[in-house]
Amino acid sequence: MPTRSTDPDDYQDVPRPVAAMPKDFPAGFTIAPHRHKRSQLTFFVAGVMTVTTEAGMWVVPPQRAVWIPGGTEHSLRMVSPVAMRALYIDPQTAPHLPRTACVIDVSRLLRELILEAMNFPILYDEAGREGRIIALILDEIRALPALPLHLPSPQDGRLVRLCDRLAADLASERSLAAWSQVAGISPRNLDRLFRRETGMSFGAWRRQARLLAALSRLAGGEPVTTIALDLGYDSPAAFTAMFRRHLGVAPSRYFAPL
Repeated sequence: MPTRSTDPDDYQDVPRPVAAMPKDFPAGFTIAPHRHKRSQLTFFVAGVMTVTTEAGMWVVPPQRAVWIPGGTEHSLRMVSPVAMRALYIDPQTAPHLPRTACVIDVSRLLRELILEAMNFPILYDEAGREGRIIALILDEIRALPALPLHLPSPQDGRLVRLCDRLAADLASERSLAAWSQVAGISPRNLDRLFRRETGMSFGAWRRQARLLAALSRLAGGEPVTTIALDLGYDSPAAFTAMFRRHLGVAPSRYFAPL
């Protein structure tokens, strides 16, 4: 792979629709809130990262990718050592791509195309093989499904405080009625507020928070049994059933290579 800049700012104004940048990070590395002119598709060869925007938080496992539209402020945290391969895409050349941040599944084809693009010169031949590969990458991004790895963030101050407490004690089985007393709002109004602010019920938000916490810990190599019990599940089997229902595979298989 050719040596090139690892500063994203160097890729925002290149006279090509897509610019490719490889970069690796150690575990625990964080990047403060920032934004790029271009949209960004970041594929993770290895490692797990969390992405946070005003709309919420995403967990991005290895062999998946996160899409961040141009101009979206976001911060990053590396849960484990990360090998990142980023594509900076001119929004004017690809208006059909997603308008909101999301984590997408990555096909074997798209994986190989992204890795191949890392070998292109910055000023690749748009009319030749390289340009055709870039066009196919954009078609593949549009065709692939988003994954349910998003935890929406509320804006109402009461919910922000409540969600912070929930996230700090995900094993708690405290009911909606009990949490409503903490928030100083009736159970009915709390449920309505949750749905209006996050698009999810209270119970669904808590399940999603548990799922994303589990993904981060699985990536760190923790045993399924430990994670299941720490997150309030009655047994590893109950946790595995939830995980399979949401992500289609058992937790022990989720991080298997493509």
